[in-house]
Amino acid sequence: MKESGRKQGAPSPCAACKLLRRRCAQDCVFAPYFPADEPQKFANVHKVFGASNVNKMLQELPVHQRGDAVSSMVYEANARVRDPVYGCVGAISSLQQQIDMLQTQLAVAQAEVVHLRVRQAATGQTLSPSPTNSGSPSSKMIITSSQTKSPFHMDMVVEQASMGDPMWSC
Repeated sequence: MKESGRKQGAPSPCAACKLLRRRCAQDCVFAPYFPADEPQKFANVHKVFGASNVNKMLQELPVHQRGDAVSSMVYEANARVRDPVYGCVGAISSLQQQIDMLQTQLAVAQAEVVHLRVRQAATGQTLSPSPTNSGSPSSKMIITSSQTKSPFHMDMVVEQASMGDPMWSC
């Protein structure tokens, strides 16, 4: 019984050879990295880099480095398909902006904590957990003056604020 013009037991061609409509040789450089069941993987790499360039790059590398090279090409090709202008650089830039924003928010929060501790030390206040809402997500802390040396009595309720908002309110 014939199997669509191929010999019985012959392996199916790799995704690269299928897309390029050529016979997949025993020593095909693409076969170990672009299996037949992942056609989109090679399609994106081919669209971005071209089959000839990928073949040349893989031929120039030692066998033990080819897998990493293919992973990098697939990642870059997928990024280029999603964002044709910036590719991986756009993703890296976006992540760097998120890191910068979060570091700024962390610095603000740390400055507010230091400011609160300085005020606490100056007025002799203590932090005590609030008896209400102790298990809720918007946990509260009540700051009370333990000594009446200050000219005014201060009670402060502190709620966790959403990102970007000040953490402490008076």
